[in-house]
Amino acid sequence: MRAASVMVVSMVLAFQPAAPAIRDVAWIAGCWEMTRNARHVVENWTGPEGGTMMGVSRTVDNGKTREWEFLIIREAAKGLEYVAKPSGQPEAIFTSTRVSATEVVFENPTHDFPKQIHYRRDGNTLVAAIEGPMNGQTRRVEFPYTRAACGGS
Repeated sequence: MRAASVMVVSMVLAFQPAAPAIRDVAWIAGCWEMTRNARHVVENWTGPEGGTMMGVSRTVDNGKTREWEFLIIREAAKGLEYVAKPSGQPEAIFTSTRVSATEVVFENPTHDFPKQIHYRRDGNTLVAAIEGPMNGQTRRVEFPYTRAACGGS
């Protein structure tokens, strides 16, 4: 009986997908930018190392920094975590719910807005999006980035 129980547990564990690793989202690494009206947004990500990727984002509007954000994607027991520390707001943690070779979705159902953060890569384009309820409706804001040179202005 004990051998059968061990075999069943082993089979269940064998069919459970492994938690995603930081290397699974290495495609986010690099420098990305977009300009919309007079707003220039830059998002830079380090490559994966030590179970993390570090990111920083800056929005410049009419020559002045209006928003900034420190970011980290890290390996955790339940999947990848996206930790955001935006412009003087409290830190928020989102957990991965979908990870593929070109897309990742992070969710935090208890956060006010956004509740989801999406990244999707297509060649030299990286689309980041935030999504969640606002004023009784679902709101989605997309940031269609293109590859940029790192370190320059």
